[in-house]
This record gives sequence, C-alpha cells and structure tokens, in this order.
Amino acid sequence: MSAVRAAWRQTFSSLRIRNFRLYFTAQLVSVSGTWMQSVAQAWLVLHLTGSGVDLGIVVGLQFLPMLLFGPFGGLVADRMNKRFLLFATQAAGGLLALALGILVVSGLVHLWQVYLLATLLGVVNVFDNPARQTFMMEMVGRDDLPNAVSLNTVVMNASRVVGPAIGGVIITLFGLGVCFFVNAASYVAVIVGLAMMRTKELHPSQTVERAKGQIREGFRYVWRTPSLRNTLLAIALIGIFAYNFTVTLALLAKVTFHGGAGTYSVLTSCMGVGAVAGGLIAAHRAKPTARLLQGLALLFGGLLAAVAFAPTLLTAGILIMVMGAASIGFIATANANLQLSSEPAMRGRVMALYAMAFLGTTPIGAPLVGAIAQWTNPRIALLSGAVATVVAAGLLMWRHQVGLNLGGIPSGESAQEVEALAVEDVESNVA
Repeated sequence: MSAVRAAWRQTFSSLRIRNFRLYFTAQLVSVSGTWMQSVAQAWLVLHLTGSGVDLGIVVGLQFLPMLLFGPFGGLVADRMNKRFLLFATQAAGGLLALALGILVVSGLVHLWQVYLLATLLGVVNVFDNPARQTFMMEMVGRDDLPNAVSLNTVVMNASRVVGPAIGGVIITLFGLGVCFFVNAASYVAVIVGLAMMRTKELHPSQTVERAKGQIREGFRYVWRTPSLRNTLLAIALIGIFAYNFTVTLALLAKVTFHGGAGTYSVLTSCMGVGAVAGGLIAAHRAKPTARLLQGLALLFGGLLAAVAFAPTLLTAGILIMVMGAASIGFIATANANLQLSSEPAMRGRVMALYAMAFLGTTPIGAPLVGAIAQWTNPRIALLSGAVATVVAAGLLMWRHQVGLNLGGIPSGESAQEVEALAVEDVESNVA
C-alpha cells in the first residue's frame, strides 16, 4: 500500500502546487470545449462539401499562422509577462468560437467563413502556444517541469475523451452550433484560473529586452545545439505525416467504416483514453531521455501501421488506444527534453519552433494527408504517417549514435551510462 501511495505522489507531484492545480483544472474544462469544437468543425466541413481535401485545408489554415509567424510569437512570449499574454489569447479564442456558433445557428455559414475563422484562431495560437508552454516552468519550477508537462498532456487527452463524447451527444440532440457556444464559454475557466493564481508563488523568467536580430538568433541557437535541432527535425517529419488525426480519423470513420459523427467521436475518444494512460506513465517517469524518445517514436510508428490495417471498427478502436499512449508519451518526452535543454532566455523561441514543427506543419500535412486519403483511401494516409514516424525514429537513433561515437565512449562505460551523464550535464548547465 505504501508503494502505491508513493507511486501516486510521484505521478501527480506537481499538483501539490496551487497555481498549477488551478491551471490543470481550468485547462480540463477549456480543452474539452476545444475538442468538442474540433469534432463539430470537422463535421461541419464534411456537411458543407463532403471533401477530405476541404477538411484538410480548414485544419491546415488553422495552423498556417504558426508555420509563418511562430518564431515571432515565441519572441513575444520571451519579452512579455506570460500570464497577461494568456489573458488576451484566451479571450480572443472565446470570441472566435462565439462568432462561428452564431453563423452556424443562423444558417448563414459558408465554407469561406470557416476558412477565415480557422485562420484567425491560428493567429491567436501563434502567441498562445509558446506562452502556455513556457508558463509551465513559471508555475512549477524546473524540477517539477517534466511531471507538469506530462500531466498537461493528460489534461489535453482526457479532454479528447470528454469533449468528443459530449460533442457527439450535443450534435445529435441540438445541432452543430451549440458545440461552438459551449466552447466559447469554456475559455472563461482559464481566464478565471489565471486570475485566481498567487503571483508571489510564480517563478517568472527574466524578460528579454527588445533588440535587432532576436528571431534569427533563436534559429541559430537551435541549429548549433544538436539535441534541439535533431529533436525538432524529427517532430516536423512526424507532424507533417502522422499528427493529422482530425483529418485521418474523420475520414476513417466516414469512408472506411461508413459511420457518422458518433463513429468519429468514438475513435477520437479511444485515442484520448490511450493518450491519458500514456501521459500518466510519462508523468511517473522522473527523467526523459534521448533513448526513451527514440523508442517511443518507433513504437508510435509501428502502432500507426497496425491501425492502418485494422479490419474492423472494434479492432481499430483498441489499436488507436494503444497508439494514443505511445504518441503522447513521445510528444511529452520531446517537450520536456526541449525545455530542459534550452537556455531560459531562449525558451520561448525554442518552444515556438517546437510548435511550428508539431502544429505549424499542419498546413502542409493536413491537405497532403487529406489528398492522399481522397485519391487512395484513409488506410494509405495512415500508413504514410507510420512510415514517416519510423524513418524519424531511425534518424534520431542514428544521430544519437553518431553523437556518442564522436564524443567517444570511454572503455568499460556503456552507452546508457554516457546518456545519463549527458542528461545530467545538460541539466546542470541549464541550472
């Protein structure tokens, strides 16, 4: 029993911090609304046009600003008070959801309006994403950061279960428009949570003074730091081909298994269940390592291929659960590694590049994957993501081994020991 209590305390250690508890609870409400809107928006586009390409374009437009202006958003996060910045971005996101709901309920919605509002939400996320990522360090401090990042992925993916499940019911009973209204209201939870925080208990990082060339400086910093560069390149490759589940799962539900909004909600919820489990496992692990990141990428790719070949909806749902655990374990480990390996003054820009690689590649990947599914079938689209993920895992393994060989492994010392020493060295340097 004492071992169970110790494991529980380790898994949820960052929740002992009041400010993070407020943030955790508020995010659970808000992100549930976001996933509800994601389901409703995907189904709205399919209702308007029935096209996988159009669905991919809408998803892509939502992340196009991140691709084009992500580094600028990271620089703004490095320069500003992150809590105040989050007040502004959350309010803006709520107003955009409200506008889309009004258009749908009034019967005036057209595809170009969905395009426009998706793009505007993407502009908001340019600033919101790096602010949220780096605000985590300010709430919990450096030692609790890996646990907090992993628990935050649990929030994101518990919401992936709750949001689509509620969204499917609301769409069936009340129609698409109500989902957007509920999402607009959910942003209030984050605003209230931010307002209730004790600012004296935060660990604010020093803001960066305005100067010329700071965006270029961020790019140069990442490029000359192999651990950051290689991880971001792998995330970009996986982001383009694999992390487009809004497109692939919607088409898998509609085209492959001949289902409706409820089927799509079930598949999305299955992934969320697995992702919650993966996030809890990552939260329990004290230190993220390069070797763990490589193994999770390889496992994620293999499971994605298994989903592509699933013969029935039940089999697909079970495999998607396991795949969700591996995918979130991978992204939580990558996130924590990047933050711990970054200098504090560069952290906003590094995490903006992470958002570009993970989310900003969606304007490339979503239409591409949607087109692959349209011209072939959704199974081939999933399989292309599996191949890209396995290739990225192989590149990470190769670059890691090259780095160990160039650094020279002393006689009698294992690669695992060298890796552990390297992680400790990076952490001491950041501290």
